[in-house]
Amino acid sequence: MTRTVKQLFDLSGKTALVTGGSRGLGLQLAHALGEAGARIMLSSRKAADLEEAAAELQAAGIDTRWIAADCGREEDIRRLADETLQRMGQVDILVNNAGAAWGAPAEDYPVEAWDKLMNLNVRGYFILAQHIAKQSMIPRKSGRIINIASIAGLGGNPAEMQTLAYNTSKGAVITFTQALGCEWGKYGINVNAICPGFFPSKMTQATLDRLGEDKLASHAPLRRLGDDEDLKGTALLFASDAGKHITGQWLAVDGGVSVITGG
Repeated sequence: MTRTVKQLFDLSGKTALVTGGSRGLGLQLAHALGEAGARIMLSSRKAADLEEAAAELQAAGIDTRWIAADCGREEDIRRLADETLQRMGQVDILVNNAGAAWGAPAEDYPVEAWDKLMNLNVRGYFILAQHIAKQSMIPRKSGRIINIASIAGLGGNPAEMQTLAYNTSKGAVITFTQALGCEWGKYGINVNAICPGFFPSKMTQATLDRLGEDKLASHAPLRRLGDDEDLKGTALLFASDAGKHITGQWLAVDGGVSVITGG
């Protein structure tokens, strides 16, 4: 029997693990999945931030737990995966969102900063996806993996941005998504990426302070920056049966910026 649109988007009975979920885009994604009926496991480095975020989600009627872990550390990633499976039973939806940025001129870019970003933004995604897939998704022939990339991964930036490693890491996330989607399709695992444009957040605050909201918004055809609702629809599409025939894809949520820049 053909399901209704409401049934296709329903996540009741599903469990989602959201990394970097204590604030900003990660918290928005957790809200989206939880509001559609999923149980949520939040993760980030700081317990205090997680407690606050979990309380916010629970106040909205969302079944939420949390685990503090650093997704730049392999031992933390494996602990996060194992403890999540132990406490939640399974993971139906993995949102790889934990990440970092660093600005510096390319000619003076610190190698340690390059390594930090590649380790967290790319290697961490791979290790967690591999562990969750082997333990929960592949045996059940079902799963959704959503990788948070960026329109920065589609090419270059204005020269004043100076985020070489961030752009490179997010470009890698897009290719990782495409390759993994192709390889794990046989296991019933859909792998897709969201490429946000500029969203005000703690990570982007320095850029916002330096360039100003009006100037940043002026680059977008829609003349606005992303807000606390703009990723929800895309996340729900990729996480639910409404997107069951979509894999290996990326979608820019950026007010049209990437159309102008050729992304």
